[in-house]
Amino acid sequence: MQQLKLLKQLYQLKSFGYDYFDEPRSVERVADAQHTALPNTLEALREYTLSCHLCGLSKTRKHVVFGEGNPHAKLMFVGEGPGEMEDNTGRPFVGRAGQLLTKIIENVLELRREDVYIANIVKCRPPGNRVPTPEEANTCKPYLLKQIEIISPQIIVSLGSTSYRYLTGEMHTPISRVRGEVIDFGKYKLVPTFHPSYLLRNPSAKRDVYQDMLKVKAML
Repeated sequence: MQQLKLLKQLYQLKSFGYDYFDEPRSVERVADAQHTALPNTLEALREYTLSCHLCGLSKTRKHVVFGEGNPHAKLMFVGEGPGEMEDNTGRPFVGRAGQLLTKIIENVLELRREDVYIANIVKCRPPGNRVPTPEEANTCKPYLLKQIEIISPQIIVSLGSTSYRYLTGEMHTPISRVRGEVIDFGKYKLVPTFHPSYLLRNPSAKRDVYQDMLKVKAML
């Protein structure tokens, strides 16, 4: 448990741009770092997450929703968290919002869903589909960052404000202000846009997402 907490802190610091700690590293410290390293393949990482009980969401989930798609995808989508259908199936974006996302991928980007990779900020469903708490999101973030590292996509599309905020740490920036922008995110490009569930409630916003996806398509 202590090792995983340390790993979470290290990945949080890495997401903020820190590469190392400027302090002596003993043999014991190197050994500890090796033990806290997450698996370097998606399948091994998926198996690792299936037994995760680091936050309260593990007590109410039916399935861990790890993510799916091309393990070498140039384009990765990151949503907020699993809903009821995702929790029942163990697959991301399979409900109404997921069906809309699939249409966007196929009709606008002219890709197959299996050509991209799809994941979420948290891998277990928050009760009642509520927004993940900071503790839940930050506990799960090392898994997501490791997925990104393994897949190494060219572009990451953050779907909705929750995804954008927890990925970047910009907790008070409205998604409407940054959607469609191309943001440097380490060695990747991050493009925020509206979440498909928002489009179901606000169909007029589909035009904005259409323009955002045309920009993404041009970058691929």
